[in-house]
Amino acid sequence: MRRFILLVALVALLSSTGPGTASERLSVAAKGAVLIDADSGRILFGQNENALYPMASTTKVMTTLLALENAALDERVTAGKNAYGVPGTSLYLSEGETLSMEQMLYGLMLRSGNDAAVAVAEHISGSVAQFAELMNNRARELGIDAHFVNPHGLDADGHEISALGLALVMRQAMQNPDFRVITSTQRKVIPWVGNEYSRVLENKNRLLKTYEGATGGKTGYTGKAGRCLVFSAQRDGLELIGAVLNCPTWFDTATLMLDWGFENFRTERAVDAGEAIAVLPVRGGVYESVALVADGPLRTAVPVGSHVKTDYSLPTEVEAPVRAGDQLGTATLTANGEIVARCGLVAASDVQKRSFLESFKRLLRHWVLQLQPSATS
Repeated sequence: MRRFILLVALVALLSSTGPGTASERLSVAAKGAVLIDADSGRILFGQNENALYPMASTTKVMTTLLALENAALDERVTAGKNAYGVPGTSLYLSEGETLSMEQMLYGLMLRSGNDAAVAVAEHISGSVAQFAELMNNRARELGIDAHFVNPHGLDADGHEISALGLALVMRQAMQNPDFRVITSTQRKVIPWVGNEYSRVLENKNRLLKTYEGATGGKTGYTGKAGRCLVFSAQRDGLELIGAVLNCPTWFDTATLMLDWGFENFRTERAVDAGEAIAVLPVRGGVYESVALVADGPLRTAVPVGSHVKTDYSLPTEVEAPVRAGDQLGTATLTANGEIVARCGLVAASDVQKRSFLESFKRLLRHWVLQLQPSATS
């Protein structure tokens, strides 16, 4: 009987699916897939996440991000001859038709209008080729694996991205409040110039209707890319961003990945951006100390039930001059002994170096105080 009980306990232990082993057990029907923490960008699950694949209309997340970074929502955007008649999904823009940038972006993200993508690209950069160069430059700035040839995602040689790269583009875009509004909108009505009807745009991302906490995303499909999807959702303060490339079961797979993420991870907030952490002595400065603040938030997703610890690496003192923003230390967040996030600790203010005259005056004052008799003598 004792052997039987020990055997049952051993089987139960080996079959447990705790957070530490969950990522090894998750497998999805996609060529490339990834799930990241929106706060930190930390990878929670990956499957060929660094391999490059065609991305179809998920391209338009980068197009929209660049439009928001380089134009105002109320700018007027005119569809030129290159925008008119672009194949695939379309807003059916007429040559010379003008809409606001905001209306174009709703047409881009909800209807997935390829003609709107060309109109936006030409408005910002003058041509599709120059806009593609802007896209690739932004990708390099974000440190992602991608190569863009066009702003819409129609099949083209060399137009590809990794699942991780797509998720990181989405993460950057979700930091823009206007993007968050657009990508989470389920239905939008915009003008149709020269037509008695308005354009009624329905978001193709059905997770917005079917998944609790869904915050945005973008679909894409071409014969070469297959079904592609980038998606996000938030529950209990934890926001997850995922991407699947060439995935026949795109929405079901996204649901599976999000469920897995919310079941196995929680958000840990150790330090807020700008939070005062310590005061360091300053040697040779006009002030004797300087406050240190966090240069960003120290928060990330950690496995449920993990042991979390925050450590600070600081010098005992610093030497003047000190400039506001100088990194003087580091804060590190660990979960079960593994480093999962870090942020810099920076000087909150300037501390100029003391001049020879100021040093002499300070020494003289100290010497005078030493000579004065105490009140009790």
